[in-house]
Amino acid sequence: MNLDDIWIIFMQRLTMNPDIEKAYWTKVAGIPFLYIKPTREFPQIKLEKEIRKCSGIAMKGHRLHSHTVFVRSEEHLYVYRHRFLVPQEKMFCCGNLCTDCIRLKGKN
Repeated sequence: MNLDDIWIIFMQRLTMNPDIEKAYWTKVAGIPFLYIKPTREFPQIKLEKEIRKCSGIAMKGHRLHSHTVFVRSEEHLYVYRHRFLVPQEKMFCCGNLCTDCIRLKGKN
């Protein structure tokens, strides 16, 4: 799974919405920022709901989750910090008898 492919699907779905005039993303210091310019009639609450919906479509079938944080707005240009994250879980046994040990998975 390549996260760039997930971003492509996400951006395609987001720009398909007729209420979004322009949308693009860029990385600054390794953190992806999402820039969206909606139509004047499209409120921010609906925009954030659309971001969640498009993220869900892009992540479907993959073990990912997304995290979106509003950063700022300038004259109908909204900026969000948006990330697709891989769940963190142990992949091997370290021998310390951890409660979430990979060896105990499925033995409940």
